[in-house]
Amino acid sequence: MSRPEKVRLGEILVQQKLLSEEQLTLALADQKRSGRKLGRVFVENGYVTEEQIAGALARQLNIPYLNLKFFNINPEIVRLLPETQARRFRALVLEDRRGSLLVGMSDPTDLFAYDEIARLVRQNIELAVVNETEVMAAIDRIYRRTEDISDLARELEQDLGDVSVDFGALAAANPNLEEAPVVKLLQSVFDDAAQVRASDIHIEPQEGRLQIRFRIDGVLHLQTEADIKIAPSLALRLKLMSDLDISEKRLPQDGRFAVRVKNQRIDVRISTMPTQYGESVVMRLLNQGGTQLKLDAIGMPRGLLEKFRAIVQRPNGLVLVTGPTGSGKTTTLYCALSELNSVEKKLITVEDPVEYRLAGINQVQVNDKIELSFARVLRSALRQDPDIVLVGEMRDQETAQIGLRAAMTGHLVLSTLHTNDALSTPLRLMDMGVPRYMVGSSLQAVLAQRLVRVICESCSTPYEPTPTEREWLSMELNDKVDKARYFHGKGCSHCNGMGYRGRTGVYELLEMTRAVVDAANDPDPAHFLKVAAQQMAGETLRRHAVQLVVQGRTTISEAMRISNQVED
Repeated sequence: MSRPEKVRLGEILVQQKLLSEEQLTLALADQKRSGRKLGRVFVENGYVTEEQIAGALARQLNIPYLNLKFFNINPEIVRLLPETQARRFRALVLEDRRGSLLVGMSDPTDLFAYDEIARLVRQNIELAVVNETEVMAAIDRIYRRTEDISDLARELEQDLGDVSVDFGALAAANPNLEEAPVVKLLQSVFDDAAQVRASDIHIEPQEGRLQIRFRIDGVLHLQTEADIKIAPSLALRLKLMSDLDISEKRLPQDGRFAVRVKNQRIDVRISTMPTQYGESVVMRLLNQGGTQLKLDAIGMPRGLLEKFRAIVQRPNGLVLVTGPTGSGKTTTLYCALSELNSVEKKLITVEDPVEYRLAGINQVQVNDKIELSFARVLRSALRQDPDIVLVGEMRDQETAQIGLRAAMTGHLVLSTLHTNDALSTPLRLMDMGVPRYMVGSSLQAVLAQRLVRVICESCSTPYEPTPTEREWLSMELNDKVDKARYFHGKGCSHCNGMGYRGRTGVYELLEMTRAVVDAANDPDPAHFLKVAAQQMAGETLRRHAVQLVVQGRTTISEAMRISNQVED
């Protein structure tokens, strides 16, 4: 392909009637004042979308426009262009066409970028227009730090040599011991974890090796393996960062610290535990900057969302969110809190630990070491004249009873409980020793939830269910099983070959109506379960999961997995 011509983006958009002369004039003035790129000004001011700009450039230059969401990118081909230049020029090498390379650029009119790329790859290049946001997302995904992490681990191993060092004993005398290589290694680990949207980092000493794994969309993936002797140095540095006792290696410890990754603050919850081959470290990553705490964004069906919103707007009562560890309960409660948060209301949370930090809310972290338990903090919180109280978890009878009493005396109480489904939750409270009358008079609703992985939209393809899957689907779909279309992800560069990208919630709601409350006061649990099931009218976790399958959002196997967690 010949070198592209220099064109004026504003004139192209005006000629193609995507932009008015007045908007162009305003955008040029804005560009002069702010120094931003003109295309960025157009998009951020809402004049045009990135897709419209890309389409206009493609038509003007007579080159293709590629949607990277549906382009299976080969990481080896992409890396023909160094990461620094790829980010600088917003460009990706997409295909080797035997004699030339197909390069996607968000601004193919940048002649300097075109010349530099051709010089760097030492081949003829053909251009395609790509969306700038998609280019940057692909760069973050593909130019991972795996090789850097392995190299830094080897560098740290060489620095440590063959000498066995008691880092805990030496730290007081030299707190910067091995700091440079350790810091570089850990920063690379955090950078890579953020790029792949990992929720947890596991640093695990094994026999003769150290493995680092990331949990992505609920599933653990091996990131790298290194020599076991760097494990004490990593554990030491992480303990120093989180103000833990660096001399204590025999007992588990918990703490937290914050890191900055690409100008975003990430809060890190750390847990250490002694194992046979050294200290295992697990870190939960909480991205404070990118967290969108909105009920609309977590996947609740519209009808259920409206009911849940109405329930949490009530002035008093207990609302429980239930499910196993890692099912998104805390996120749901914080989404509700963010909507309830206002100047007119006092909100207090009692948590272990505090996961999200919200302005305007009084958040208290439980500390059992100094006997600052859920029950003790909750009693004190109720003397602070709150309107709404969030209790991180109903762990015991005392906490549950205090929470229910608070709900009876004019407070809205939000909390979580570990139960399999909504129906069994009131019975679970009674099993904990809470009197029936307190459950019936205070509990307003129970929201049960799970998380399922979402099919990667870039590699979603039709799927034919197995006989077992058809039989399971027929319990909800009956004779409509053959009329629905089913999908799965075949695996691509966008989802690291997993076929899934991201997760969404699956929900069911039990509202404590008068009939359900009366049944809760009946000593026969079978009667309560029957009445409560009638109130839910079949709107169960399984039904919502099957709806997501029919919509093409998740796979049958994912729906069956979460359904099996709630069925005997």
